[in-house]
Amino acid sequence: MKRFELPEGWEWKKLTEVCNLNPRKSEIGSKPDSTEVTFVPMSAVDDGSGKITRPEIKKKEEVYKNYTYFAERDVIFAKITPCMENGKSAIALGLINGIGFGSTEFHVLRPGPLVSPEWLHKFVRRKGFREYAKKHMRGAAGQQRVPIDFLREIEIPIPPLAKQKRIVARIEELTRRAEEAQKTAIEREAELNVLLQALYCRMTEGVEWKPLSKVASLVRRAIKTKLNEEYGEMGIRSFGKGTFKKPFLNGKQIGNKRIYRIHEGDLVFNNVFAWEKAIAVARKEDHGRVGSHRFITYEPHESRATSDFLCHHFLSERGIEDIRAASPGSAGRNRTLGLRKLEKILVPIPDYAEQKRFAEIARRRQLAQQESAGIEEDMKSFKAALLAKAFRGEL
Repeated sequence: MKRFELPEGWEWKKLTEVCNLNPRKSEIGSKPDSTEVTFVPMSAVDDGSGKITRPEIKKKEEVYKNYTYFAERDVIFAKITPCMENGKSAIALGLINGIGFGSTEFHVLRPGPLVSPEWLHKFVRRKGFREYAKKHMRGAAGQQRVPIDFLREIEIPIPPLAKQKRIVARIEELTRRAEEAQKTAIEREAELNVLLQALYCRMTEGVEWKPLSKVASLVRRAIKTKLNEEYGEMGIRSFGKGTFKKPFLNGKQIGNKRIYRIHEGDLVFNNVFAWEKAIAVARKEDHGRVGSHRFITYEPHESRATSDFLCHHFLSERGIEDIRAASPGSAGRNRTLGLRKLEKILVPIPDYAEQKRFAEIARRRQLAQQESAGIEEDMKSFKAALLAKAFRGEL
């Protein structure tokens, strides 16, 4: 990793100058074989939180010979792909008798007097560090590992211990606030889901059911000319549950394959994966985009039905059951939704004014979904940027 200028009072140090790498298990060799210890398989380390979440209890005699040893407040760091790239690392805390054993795919970093476990842990969790470590992995494909020699040579910025503590506290406070915002968005989405389901149940009690063809029209807005990259094409995997994911832009002309323009308010089925809930309502941001011949697009009749209500119905247990019945064949592209069968599926037709109110709440739910997804994506960038600033002394 390239050095950069550090704030006054900071120093560059090799890891071997500030911590002990892979301490020897012989230091607990005199402990009785019956001594209980904490056992940490790779699956017990959560790569999202960077914590040990599902430890086990074993006796020393069960793990001493074949597993990696560590102690209270050591930092464990996955060395094998893809665990290392995913960020599997943790501070060993709350170990039974202060002793831990775990996967042989862990490196162990024991902090010395110049560095805190928290600072060391934040360092190995940095995206930049993991990307650099990946470049130095050795081994066959699928079994590549970070060698111990890499850790011996890597350098780490070391501020005074008091400064390390203050920066770590700042990182954790900012992260906590961001996670609270994410939790609030998820809770709002969940509340709107419950409200929509309750409204749907109330609205469909005792109402008339009609074939889809009686309340919506099949539309095929064919485009005969070639398109260039200014158009966003919705691929057959572009569907979420009720909304489209981001489209991809074609770098080359689409060519002569059959494609159709999508309009705001369209109810769109993917005839290959509709039985897996690939059904969506086109929003304002989707207007003018194009979809493949695999799309089946319906436009609800004015004053009879709304796309949001129909979409919610088709994503319900009853709706998906009907879609699957109308999609004969085996899984994958051999199982397709038939046009004639789709138009005959019965759908409930509640009061149109109630459907409009339902659509308003559905739109609020979609905005909550987008906010929640956006925050989740932003969190990854936020945490990476936060750690990068921390180790440059900018926090």
